[in-house]
Amino acid sequence: MPDPMPVDSVGVVTPQTYRFETPIELACGKALERYDLVVETYGELNADRSNAVLICHALSGNHHAAGYHSVDDRKPGWWDTCIGPGKPVDTDRFFVVSLNNLGGCHGSTGPSSTNPSTGKPYGPDFPVITVSDWVKSQALLADRLDIECWAAVVGGSLGGMQALQWSLDYPDRLKHAVAIASSPRLTAQNIAFNEVARQAITSDREFHDGRYQDFDTLPRRGLMLARMVGHITYLSDASMGEKFGRELRDQAYKFGYDAEFQVESYLRYQGERFSEVFDANTYLLMTRALDYFDPAYVFGGDLSKALTKASCEFLVLSFSTDWRFTPARSEEMVNAMIAARRKVSYAEIDAPWGHDAFLIPTPRYTDIFTAYMDRVAREVGA
Repeated sequence: MPDPMPVDSVGVVTPQTYRFETPIELACGKALERYDLVVETYGELNADRSNAVLICHALSGNHHAAGYHSVDDRKPGWWDTCIGPGKPVDTDRFFVVSLNNLGGCHGSTGPSSTNPSTGKPYGPDFPVITVSDWVKSQALLADRLDIECWAAVVGGSLGGMQALQWSLDYPDRLKHAVAIASSPRLTAQNIAFNEVARQAITSDREFHDGRYQDFDTLPRRGLMLARMVGHITYLSDASMGEKFGRELRDQAYKFGYDAEFQVESYLRYQGERFSEVFDANTYLLMTRALDYFDPAYVFGGDLSKALTKASCEFLVLSFSTDWRFTPARSEEMVNAMIAARRKVSYAEIDAPWGHDAFLIPTPRYTDIFTAYMDRVAREVGA
């Protein structure tokens, strides 16, 4: 960990595990009889328990959103740039809750967990999860924490989808929903990218129909390829060009098929590192949850009709070079919110980093995010 500790850090944090013994019914028609959710919290809950903020993570995220896990930890949580004292989600004013979603692979019950009925990992027998299922489990977590209403539910990418779903499924249990670099549903192109990633995993000879743990192996190459495909979509052409250009690792072409360009080496490194820490079945599950997300579906594709159920206020942010979830997708949400006569604030941020821009603290982004969350804090007297 940096020495001295940054003054705007939440410091050393310890994850907590909450066990739920009551079955949770899932959208697929199956149920989990019992399950765990791993959670981190930052800041203090105020006397009337009104200053709680829920952080929803994206596809490869987890509960570790801010701070450090030990004094020797060199890397902070995945959204440390936005969570902490004086940051947009100010832990001097808010009680912040961040969890690893059901189906995850960082401690919450998921495909790599032990199935109590067999004594072996769930693997492919773990039920398919939807965004609505995640929101239901988060509402049950709020019950456990005695939080009746969130000051805000906040998320980027897939996390923004959860924030939107919260506004529809539990309209009386949140005051604000913040959806950053998100979308009301995937385009055909996005579903196609997810399918290529899944095919990379399932065609790995070590996948074993999802029961790779029974064979004491992992589909590393498939997961590596899936992450490489995904990572390309998170960056913009300009950001990749600025970072790598056409630079070679050496000074001349090798006339072969090993990694010769810097960008090739970078993608292989990212893929290899990801394959060591993420579960392949969880990757399949989370990409399918992305595919299924479409709250307008049951309203004949009319998102404005779905949003008539919402009562919270919204902040929607997009980024100019995000081609995974383009500004047009955010504008689709905003237009539907306006049509449904919901209160919404919207900004498109000019940033060169593509979809990953929501993780990078550019001044206009943090200024807008901070100003909105400052208003949220004032409303709850924080």
